[in-house]
Amino acid sequence: MTDSAQLYKRKKNEDSSNSDRVTLKKEIGLLSACAIIIGNIIGSGIFISPKGVLEHAGSVGLSLIVWVCGGGICTLGSMCYAELGVTIPKSGGDYSYVTEIFGGLVGFLLLWSAVLIMYPTTLAVIALTFSNYVLQPAFQNCFPPFIATKLLATICVLFLTWVNCSSVRWATRIQDIFTIGKLLALVLIIIVGLVQISKGHYDALRPSVAFEFSQDPSVGQIALAFLQASFAYSGWNFLNYVTEEVVEPRKNLPRAIYISIPLVTLVYTMTNIAYFSSMTPEELLSSNAVAVTFGEKLLGMFSWVMPISVALSTFGGINGYLFTSSRLCFSGAREGHLPYLLAMIHLKNCTPIPALLLCCIATVVILCIGETHNLINYVSFINYLSYGVTIAGLLYLRKKRPNLARPIKVNLLIPISYLIFWAVLLGFSLYSEPVVCGLGMVIMLTGVPVYFVGVQWKEKPKWLYRLVGELVCASVQNILTIYVSNTHLSQLFLKDGQDEQWLVLAGF
Repeated sequence: MTDSAQLYKRKKNEDSSNSDRVTLKKEIGLLSACAIIIGNIIGSGIFISPKGVLEHAGSVGLSLIVWVCGGGICTLGSMCYAELGVTIPKSGGDYSYVTEIFGGLVGFLLLWSAVLIMYPTTLAVIALTFSNYVLQPAFQNCFPPFIATKLLATICVLFLTWVNCSSVRWATRIQDIFTIGKLLALVLIIIVGLVQISKGHYDALRPSVAFEFSQDPSVGQIALAFLQASFAYSGWNFLNYVTEEVVEPRKNLPRAIYISIPLVTLVYTMTNIAYFSSMTPEELLSSNAVAVTFGEKLLGMFSWVMPISVALSTFGGINGYLFTSSRLCFSGAREGHLPYLLAMIHLKNCTPIPALLLCCIATVVILCIGETHNLINYVSFINYLSYGVTIAGLLYLRKKRPNLARPIKVNLLIPISYLIFWAVLLGFSLYSEPVVCGLGMVIMLTGVPVYFVGVQWKEKPKWLYRLVGELVCASVQNILTIYVSNTHLSQLFLKDGQDEQWLVLAGF
């Protein structure tokens, strides 16, 4: 056989082998990509954060400015992420970019804080909000029992975990449908508010009244108002977590970002204007469910529509966070920063079931611990910290590898402007709430010893590997018997892009 014939045969065999590989499929088009961004941003935040933003801003006018500027800052950040997403086309978002640019330790610290506190806490807050609004019509004259709220939240998380384990298509269809539903719910609020304004009910929005401050404004309090708003806007970067599943990411990633962020900013600002068309600042601050209070005042016998609409909104938010946060765990395991088991995907469904189970279990644990709303500031601080480090990485990559192919290249003023705002916000947040922000830093830094022991220490004793492997495999095998009875893991999963031999090496 000639050399060229041998080369052709080898190439053909490689192509055949590649086609048989088990990997995540590209099933996310432009519509689903927009739905992931909008669906992840619009969750519980717009129904929780208006109270916190107004409380720290001190006036209606300044709170509206915070909402508009918050969307503008997200737009600047998302443009930077669009460049990073097509330059480093990996799933995993911030974690993958920071690991590629700054190395393993910095990437692991972002991963550690996200897996340990950021995403489980956010999921728990959204799930509790879902439960509160679902149960509210049954407990009109009092708050729903906390145990009932927790139970319903847990059931919701478990159900959506099962959906995400079963099919990527099911998960994205739920995201598409509920994104449309939550937009319709907010459009209803906006239309009712505009009707109120057309009738002359806009006293709180008059400039002479809107800028009457209940307290002397300070830069520190304004920074905290931005942190509260950032919780409502969090999720704008989540499409970057699933880049490898996006159809034509070089086109659809930036398009989805440019469509979604301005749309959400407009909807958020108009929703807050609608709230103030029928509620005084004092009424909004005293309400634990802003949308319900709004509905009770304006919708009369149809006030039940509002809690149901909010429940639909938060249901879609839970689905979106599960979908994207599981891909972060998947990416971390693939890089060797988490147990390799989490980088395995189901042979038939092509879904990262072990990573989804980890996200589900962490969220349920947070739900069982108790009150989670106090952790919003921790989450917002860690979020902004990771955003800033990632966008600083863009500037460093420009200097370190100037000739790297960049299908999208933003003007340098965009990342620099974002970083200036970021530094001011975090600096004054630390000054105003040193304990809250300090604890956020401590949570992140606890990952340093874990990294050096778990990742950097390569020559660990064999008995330790064996013990950990047996414990992890036994635990996951037991959990998965709920999903598929009497089936061995080696018949279900393969590590992404690998063959059967990997399972032997992993000890299955």
